[in-house]
Amino acid sequence: MEENQSNRYLGEAKISKLLLKFSIPCVLSLLISSLYNIVDQIFIGNSELGTIGIAATSIVFPLTIIAQAFAWCFGDGNAAYLSICQGNKNTEKAHKSVGSILVLTLVTSLILLAIFYPLMDNILFLFGASSNSIGMAREYFTIILAFFPIFMLMNMMNAVVRADGSPAFSMASMLSGAIINIALDPIFIFACKWGIAGAAWATVIGQVVSFIISFVYFFRTKTFRLTLKSFIPDFKLIGTCIKLGLSSFITQMSIVAISLVCNIMLSKYGALSVYGEDIPIAVIGIETKVFTIVINLVVGVILGGQPILGYNYGAKKYDRVRQTYKLVLITTLIIGIVATVLFEACPIAIMSIFGSGNGVDPVLYAEYGALTFRIFLCLVTFTCTIKMTSIFFQSLGKPIQAIVASLLRDIVCFIPLVCIIPAVAENNKAGTGITALLWAAPSADLIAMIVAVILTVLFFRSLKKKEQEEDKLADYSEAAIHPTQKGVIVTIARRHGSAGKQAGKLAAEKLGIPFYYKEMVALAAQESGLDKEFISDLNANSPAILKELYLSTDVVQQAVAAQDKIIRKIADEGSCVIVGRAADYVLRDYPDVVKVFIDAPKEYRMNKVMEVYGDTREEAEKNIKRADGARAAYYKSISGKNWGEREDYDLYLDSSDGPEACAEKICALVAERTIKAKA
Repeated sequence: MEENQSNRYLGEAKISKLLLKFSIPCVLSLLISSLYNIVDQIFIGNSELGTIGIAATSIVFPLTIIAQAFAWCFGDGNAAYLSICQGNKNTEKAHKSVGSILVLTLVTSLILLAIFYPLMDNILFLFGASSNSIGMAREYFTIILAFFPIFMLMNMMNAVVRADGSPAFSMASMLSGAIINIALDPIFIFACKWGIAGAAWATVIGQVVSFIISFVYFFRTKTFRLTLKSFIPDFKLIGTCIKLGLSSFITQMSIVAISLVCNIMLSKYGALSVYGEDIPIAVIGIETKVFTIVINLVVGVILGGQPILGYNYGAKKYDRVRQTYKLVLITTLIIGIVATVLFEACPIAIMSIFGSGNGVDPVLYAEYGALTFRIFLCLVTFTCTIKMTSIFFQSLGKPIQAIVASLLRDIVCFIPLVCIIPAVAENNKAGTGITALLWAAPSADLIAMIVAVILTVLFFRSLKKKEQEEDKLADYSEAAIHPTQKGVIVTIARRHGSAGKQAGKLAAEKLGIPFYYKEMVALAAQESGLDKEFISDLNANSPAILKELYLSTDVVQQAVAAQDKIIRKIADEGSCVIVGRAADYVLRDYPDVVKVFIDAPKEYRMNKVMEVYGDTREEAEKNIKRADGARAAYYKSISGKNWGEREDYDLYLDSSDGPEACAEKICALVAERTIKAKA
């Protein structure tokens, strides 16, 4: 009841107040995370290490992102799965998933160590190291790499801590590590004169502190308890978690791809220019760290808006969706415009925070720095809006639009452009490729922004149409749970076109017990405050390949939890027949449950679909495949099991003899169970 009231609060409270409440912790958490990436650069740039030191750490940065990509994939996927387990009250799989993912993270970190150590110099040169920077890059990366297991486990564990209902603890862990890093950097770099190694040691000690704090939390978790059995890998659970975390992995690896290609181009065309190899890489490294602060502000705001957007979209309160989007968009535009003004007006002042170009020509360093901030980031407002648009669609359970908005700018546009533009310029005039390269970012921003606007306009037009359409569902406003005598509960799962619903209804009539199908949707809507149609369409809102991502979103999990709660309430009131909604799994702990699966030959089902829905043969085949795929994905998501396995059901029926024959067999089994129960 308390959770239900909290959900309804998202649909009733003032949006600006809600956004402020949820966004501030997100923004702070992301800014703290970015401190790890920026503090070293500031102290290194202002030390005798200078610009070469900045270039060295910039070369290593994407390699740490590879480790972080795996850690976030495992951690965010496990966090999403924990949310599913919490909704299903499945504590057994919760602790197994956490233990399995901890083991997987550790093993992956050791594999990365085994790959990176022997190939270190080759990898560093690939990512843009020069003869000047390779020594520092090697020294820095050797220390950072040794602590990859700690770094990856820390990132993975923090995601689990947040999902366990302790975001403040997770933030405290990250903040403690960042503070340690900041405190130790000047001591190790300046006082101890450890140089680039000092910066590395400050970073890894901060990571160790964060790891220890997160590790301690695992002895006081709220929703699961780890035992030795937890650490026996469950490969099915691992597969599910990886699917759920795949979007985080793709996002992080896209950063690696961008950094790799960009550094290669900077090194190549920098060597052909007056700036040399090291200045461009160092400057872009600084630009990346400064830009991270800006984008994290935007991401923090939209992440804070996620639960508000998701709930109100599911509740069909589209005006509140529009209001939230408008407020987030305005905030994003303000952040982007302020950043643009700063980057255009005072790039040298920003660069000076990271030193004045020690070890290289300070005039060329300042010149290329000014060009980079004024050209490369001239459309930073667009960049922020594109990122905001991607997370906006993800919040609403629209994974296709989210992925298009996210990857179009970085992968589809930027990477080809950063290769093509400088090549064309260098062919026309020697030495100009390095400055022409800077136009790749705004060009990619412009293209991606056009697509983002189109996606957004189409989406809000679809909202208008939805508001104008009549409710497609029957009116079940009077739907209620009907108490009956205690006895057998029949759950029916069925393939599309098998007439399973009709068989279930006939069986309920013959047995004289209540029948629940669409009524569950209305009851779940009453329970959660979400819209009936949204709950009804849980299995139809995304293609199969992205189903795991869709089902892991907050609003969908609210709907699933409400639906499961209603199924249990129905079962608590006595004997009945329940069709669909994975009721056999939801009621797995209930005694006297008869689990039925109704199938039929494909030809029979196609004919049935054509007869009932008026589909053509091609449409019938397509709709059967879509409906069955969606049901299977939903069942797999909440149970971790394959849908339709014969051994999981008490009765597996072929309905080609007709719904009446199926109903008779169901009634016979119920009678048999009833007699046994009385004996």
